[in-house]
Amino acid sequence: MEEDLKSPEEGLLRVMALHALVYCERLFFLEEVEELRVADSAVFAGRTLHEELRRTEEEDGEWTSLSLSSESLGLVGKMDAVRKRDGQWIPYEHKKGRSMRGDRKPQAWPSDALQVAAYAMLLEEHYGCVIEEGRIRYHAEKITVRVLIDSSLREAVRSTVLRARALRASLERPPITTEENRCLRCSLAPVCLPEEERHQSDPTWATVRLFPPHQERKTLHIVSYQAQIGRAGDTLKIRQEGEEQTYPIHEVGTLVLYGTPQITTQALHSCLAHDIAVHWVTRAGRYLGGISAGVGAVQRKLRHYEAFADASRRLGLCRRLISAKIENSLRFLLRATRGEQDRRASVEDFISEMRRSLKSVTHAEDENAIRGFEGNAARAYFAALPFLISSEVDRSMLPKGRSKRPPKDRFNALLSFGYALVYQRVLQAILVVGLEPALGFFHTPRSAAHPLALDLMELFRCVLWDMPLVASVNRRTWGPDEDFSIVGEQVWLSEHGRKKAIQIFERRLEETWNHPAVDYSLSYARMVELEVRLLEKEWTGSPGLFAQFRIR
Repeated sequence: MEEDLKSPEEGLLRVMALHALVYCERLFFLEEVEELRVADSAVFAGRTLHEELRRTEEEDGEWTSLSLSSESLGLVGKMDAVRKRDGQWIPYEHKKGRSMRGDRKPQAWPSDALQVAAYAMLLEEHYGCVIEEGRIRYHAEKITVRVLIDSSLREAVRSTVLRARALRASLERPPITTEENRCLRCSLAPVCLPEEERHQSDPTWATVRLFPPHQERKTLHIVSYQAQIGRAGDTLKIRQEGEEQTYPIHEVGTLVLYGTPQITTQALHSCLAHDIAVHWVTRAGRYLGGISAGVGAVQRKLRHYEAFADASRRLGLCRRLISAKIENSLRFLLRATRGEQDRRASVEDFISEMRRSLKSVTHAEDENAIRGFEGNAARAYFAALPFLISSEVDRSMLPKGRSKRPPKDRFNALLSFGYALVYQRVLQAILVVGLEPALGFFHTPRSAAHPLALDLMELFRCVLWDMPLVASVNRRTWGPDEDFSIVGEQVWLSEHGRKKAIQIFERRLEETWNHPAVDYSLSYARMVELEVRLLEKEWTGSPGLFAQFRIR
């Protein structure tokens, strides 16, 4: 093939990327084009294996690792090992798993063979010699497979590089693989969501859960305004109220700082290096801002812009979003008054107004009309909330309408603080997925808050905060004096009250619910991220999954 495998405007391609492309084109696109890489237990096990091999073979004097690149091939890579056998250079690859079985003999998997062939071609250019053979060690079986570097394998390397270049130039994600077993071992399955797409196209598909049911890393809420956050090695050190606690960095996913705690530059650097988001919130609960590493490659944002430029798509998303919000709020009112005739009678007019608004949303002709119906439903909903509070609760805990900035009663102070927690959680999920939080489809930019985060909050206000809040008030969890601070007509949570609210919110996030669109249960914390990923599916392969979540 005469054509140069690297065009002038492109960088070199990692040899490991060829391995991913042969395994699955979407995996290649997510890793190499969108720069999404997830280190799961299998990835960590592979890293551990290579580190152990490096130490062992260095001690034996056998280890020769090379990092090579080639402008003509358009490739760059680091070989596991290069050894000389019978006067010939031979590239070695180490794999944690098992070989492919063919004719009852162990063989290299096609992606592994292509990878070692690419290293052989780099080695040929480096040493100016012909490499006839590569070897792959499969450690699960403790066998070594020989790979003949013939003309057909060399041609496969060149054609794969050309295919990689074509995918790099595209904004569209390739379709999911038709070989579904490959998805079971893929670290990016929770990002790709292949089983969810299969279930969408075939409702009889028996979905295999590849999306984790719970969060792997914890969120730390730092409430004390005198707290100090620092770093010591691979741990975060948090000192507050005279006590010091340490947390392994790999166990932390998010830091939320309330008020004015101090965090060192070293700790911030470690947070960014380990994909730990840091958010700042005022003591009153107003979200100020945050930082997060890996906020998304340009391809995702360009697709996002293009999708929301489509008026019909935007209108459809608005209808589904607000229908979900109103229906969930309505179901909450119906559930909370079930079997209580007096209470149901008190909210019947509000329920009727919400039903009328819900019906109107499905036929609304533009976003402004939907905003009007949503406003009507919201007013009816907040007017009904006081009737859900038990008569045994201190009357000072009853809401007096909806007041936001500032809250004018204890219940509204709790609502506002809880909604700030929901906002932070939704914004974090948007950043993790890599969408642009400033570009929404329902809310218009009119404050420091990100419109897309405000949009997606509508799915979760009721389920993540209103429901547990009403339950906590009816359990008389809150102390009207110790949990609140009152200045004139303004009511805020005290430090004690903020800690209590955070505990209730975090417990809610750990509760599980069965999602109707994907037919499996997962925690509410995971559901927030899943809904953001399902929103992205609207323009990356499988529309119709977003905003199907409903409470019973």
